[in-house]
Amino acid sequence: MKPIAPGTVIFHRHRGYGVITAVNLMTGWISARFGNEMRTLDLNLSTDEVQHADGEAILFRRTPPDPMPHARLMAMVRELHKAGYQRLYLYSWPKPSGLHWRWHLFTGPRNWMERPWREGWYGSGAEYNCNPVMGWGDAPGETTEELASTLAQFDPTGLAQALGRDEDHAAWFDMVCEALLPDYTFSLGWDKQDGRIPEALPVIPVRRGVPEYSGPALPWPPGWTKLLGSAHLASTTATVLPKPAKSSKDKPDTVK
Repeated sequence: MKPIAPGTVIFHRHRGYGVITAVNLMTGWISARFGNEMRTLDLNLSTDEVQHADGEAILFRRTPPDPMPHARLMAMVRELHKAGYQRLYLYSWPKPSGLHWRWHLFTGPRNWMERPWREGWYGSGAEYNCNPVMGWGDAPGETTEELASTLAQFDPTGLAQALGRDEDHAAWFDMVCEALLPDYTFSLGWDKQDGRIPEALPVIPVRRGVPEYSGPALPWPPGWTKLLGSAHLASTTATVLPKPAKSSKDKPDTVK
């Protein structure tokens, strides 16, 4: 399915060609401007027979786009591991509803509690649902190879810090990707109100209509069992994204 994002050109049989100005991937509602009209028109992709500019139907109800990018991020990290960037890590804590989730890429030492934050290397559902990009200059719908290339161009200094070997984590991550992609992702966050921390890695589908995961139980990352007693790691609410950085990406990392 082609990407649906602000700037996508569409066709409506009663309005003609238009451009999407706003989108919500959770509900399927979009705002679009047609011709020289000043006001935007609200449309629902499930019922209003909106098409792409080339005539391809947008079957939002049958094949909705992924409301979270975690599977795409996993595939990109996996490829970068194969290229020698094994010190690149994905801290992922989505929610089953798809409404509240976070992701964070970091490099260097594998320290889950004190992860370095770099501009463009983290995101949230509130942003992605309205504009399905990662935030490092990528375009909607980029392939795994394109995402990796765009990240390297956006922050070569940051990606260079991922060069190196972490074979234990790379092997674990490859095993998890093999079991979960392309329909599922994992979560490293856990709310106390959900009960005890499970023995196996929590698995969550990345889109609606995907059956519950029935594959083998997956282990937590290497060294994670030593941290399971930490409230900081056990609770998704304890991890908060930093405020947007005012400085350029070339300045030193700030550690949370």
